[in-house]
Formats: sequence, C-alpha cells, structure tokens
Amino acid sequence: MINLVTIDSINRDVVSCTRCKRLVTYIRTVGKNKVRRFSNDVYWAKPVTGFGDINGNVLIIGLAPGAHGANRTGRLFTGDHSGVWLMRALYETGFSNSQESTSIDDGLILNNVFISSCVRCAPPSNKPLNSELANCSEYLIRELELLKKVKVVITLGLISFHMYCKINNLRGLKFHHLANYRVNDRNLIASYHPSQQNTHTQRLRWDMWLDVFKLTKRLLSSNS
Repeated sequence: MINLVTIDSINRDVVSCTRCKRLVTYIRTVGKNKVRRFSNDVYWAKPVTGFGDINGNVLIIGLAPGAHGANRTGRLFTGDHSGVWLMRALYETGFSNSQESTSIDDGLILNNVFISSCVRCAPPSNKPLNSELANCSEYLIRELELLKKVKVVITLGLISFHMYCKINNLRGLKFHHLANYRVNDRNLIASYHPSQQNTHTQRLRWDMWLDVFKLTKRLLSSNS
C-alpha cells in the first residue's frame, strides 16, 4: 500500500510529535503558567503546523512559534508582534485578505502564500538546539515535496536561511537582508526576522521589511 503524503498527514504528525523532550516540556509549562495578559486564554501548547495556500507560489519560512503567540493561538505568526508585522506587509502587498492575525478563527486567508517554520515548538529564549532543528527538518522537507508551485522562498532570519540551504544542498550563499538568489528554478530571498528585537532596535525598519514583499511581487511577475 502506498502512503500518499498530504498536508493533512504532515499536520497530524507535527501535532502529535514529541521527539524533543525539552521543547515539549517547555511549551506545556508555558501553557500552564500563562502571562497575565493572556491569563484567560486556553493555550494550544502543542507543535504548530504550517498554514496557507498549499498551491501558492510563495513560501515563507520562519524560525519557530512564539511562546505566547502561536503556542497560545495554534497558528504561526498569530497573536504576537512578529505576526503583526508579517500580516500587515502581506495585506499591503496583496498576499492576505486582512492585516489582522489574532486567532485561528479570525477569518484570515492567505493569497498565494504558505507559511512554515524551522521548528514547530516554541523554544526557550527563541533559541532551538541543533538537535531540535534536525529533528524538525523532516516536516519542512515533507512540505517542500508538496509545494510544487513555489517560485519564491522567503527565509526569515539566519537559521531559516541556513536550514533551507542545507535541505537543498545549496553551498556558498551568503545571508544578508534582501539577498536574492536564483536556485533550482526558484528565487530564494533572505530577510531579517520581524522580531521585536530587530524592529525595536531599527535593525529592521518598516521600509526594509516591505521591500521583501515588493521584490517578491516583482519576481512573480517576471517569472509568470
């Protein structure tokens, strides 16, 4: 019997995954010991799946769920600062029907975009171990097998960039904001991650961030 890979089968495996004991313990602890502003929320506190248009031309790869964002809401880039920045940019460039990403049932629909991450559980201090990245890479690899129509890959942060390069055996590519490489019939764009640390220090300004998605639109137009 042939086991067909589907997004549903990947998602089931992601949500039930317990490979990384440190991460499993951490996300469950965060879900029990809530911060005051979310004291009335029921935390997801499980691994978080990718979401969006599986037939989309754009793939965005983040680092990991936020402890009080996706780990709380159950959807990547939802309910935290990074999500505010990402969804606003997607909305302003026509990739989303809304600039709000507050809960899993908020009506958000991504247009031509699928969002994933390197690690599916929120790591302590946003720093996954190399072993955790290795454990989780299987899920991204399986998603990439399904995302046949992707023309532009946006990696958010150095770790995401390195993981995509490692998975695809890409050597010699350098990370810098708005780096754009043509590899394997796709464009690979590197960007700083829209974390509070980067945006509050102005390492990543709004105009720099929006340029990532403007470039994406131009590349899609030129490849159509």
